[in-house]
Amino acid sequence: MKLFKSFALFASFLSLFFPTANASDEQKPRLTLEQKADTARGDSIKLEQLQLDKARQAAKETAEREDKIRVQSQSSDWEEQQKIKTKKQFDERESREQKYLREAKDAATKERKIPKP
Repeated sequence: MKLFKSFALFASFLSLFFPTANASDEQKPRLTLEQKADTARGDSIKLEQLQLDKARQAAKETAEREDKIRVQSQSSDWEEQQKIKTKKQFDERESREQKYLREAKDAATKERKIPKP
């Protein structure tokens, strides 16, 4: 048993230095430089197209984010209009109060002629 384990270990060690030939290794086609250049051109075109697609997608996402921000800023315009409207109402209420107070003071300062019974 010990001998078998050591033989298996030795065989695995040898396989690291002397790999066996596979069927795929024997039939590897050798490409010429022109064929390699054509393959590289094709890969380059595919990579460029992929990068263009990514750039288009990023531009589309950026435009969508800009639209979303624009819509949010328009809603803040509504908020600004509401603030202006509220301030106007407050000023009108304040002027009305001032008018009532002035009329009350005027009435208080006038001498009243109360008929005697």
